[in-house]
Amino acid sequence: MYKLFIVVNVDWFFLSHRKDVALAAQKAGWDVTIVTADTGKLKDIESLGLKTINLPMSRSGMNIFQELGTLNFLRKLYKREKPDVVHHVGMKTILWGTLAAKSSKVNGVVNAISGLGGFFAEDNKGMMARVMPKVLKYSHNRKNLLCIFQNDEDKGLYVNNGIIKPEQARYIKGSGVHLDEFCYTPEPSDGKIRVILTARMIVEKGIFILTEAAEKLRNKYEDEVEFLLVGGLDDHPGAITKEQLEAVCDGKYIQWLGYRTDVKELLQSSHIVAFPSYYMEGLPKSLIEADAIGRPVITCNSVGCKETVIDGYNGYLIPTKNVDALVEKLDILLSDAALRQEMGRNSRKYAEENFSIDIVIERHLNIYKELVSK
Repeated sequence: MYKLFIVVNVDWFFLSHRKDVALAAQKAGWDVTIVTADTGKLKDIESLGLKTINLPMSRSGMNIFQELGTLNFLRKLYKREKPDVVHHVGMKTILWGTLAAKSSKVNGVVNAISGLGGFFAEDNKGMMARVMPKVLKYSHNRKNLLCIFQNDEDKGLYVNNGIIKPEQARYIKGSGVHLDEFCYTPEPSDGKIRVILTARMIVEKGIFILTEAAEKLRNKYEDEVEFLLVGGLDDHPGAITKEQLEAVCDGKYIQWLGYRTDVKELLQSSHIVAFPSYYMEGLPKSLIEADAIGRPVITCNSVGCKETVIDGYNGYLIPTKNVDALVEKLDILLSDAALRQEMGRNSRKYAEENFSIDIVIERHLNIYKELVSK
């Protein structure tokens, strides 16, 4: 039996984005262990019948001693347990995990590039952003390593920076969605029109872009529309505070609902999904789910986001940080129920063609097989 380690920064992200792949691998005969930081959800992973190891890692911390501690932990773990394949998810686990795998001579490595965050952002001039490409180039210079990309831009950054060769790249459109669970649901026929954004409360996710657009539309739609911000506070450097959110939300026209576990039901009770993110996304799961439910989506014509929308077909693509463009497209959809419904049906078709969880699982299992066959 081949041994597979799936290494994810935090437990809740594994549950929302990689659980189905892990369970499918286990069913296919792999000995699967989840290595992730425990935020209280590790027991939920274990209840699925999966083995776990608590990972000492800070998602956003930059303390060099703490970071080296994470590297050393993974190096010792890989050397002791000798996994046949390690699957790193997220930039920090890729950074330290790939180095650890190289020094401990792990057979096969697959790195899932689910968004590059701020590391490769043009305006990031920090030490980490300058050093990271060089470290990645060193750690990825080995045999039997593959990288999964969710969009062409991230793949281009890796190839153009000399981190990998083109033949090491694989392409999977996001984390997938259960189409029978997130089934097509017509928009509500009564009550106020709901515009929803689901994301971590981070500035770069476009939270304030949406609230500013909502304010510009207040005089026209205050009695007819609700803008809902759904997501918890975060420890990211660009995190928005509770006080900042309360300052832009009046609790009626613009509402912050905080972290929620009923996102599917909230999407089903909504009419429009707005996500004006200028974060370097991979392929946002929230937009995949919105497509599957059958909602028109307004998002930015930027890395990751644009893979979920065909402009004018199932929503609109707008320039980043452009409040007026968001106002214009919101106004169109708010005032035209027939157009919303047509675009919603098109979103469902697009999800069926591109985002089925079955496709995502099959491609992951094929990558694991490829790595152990060499």
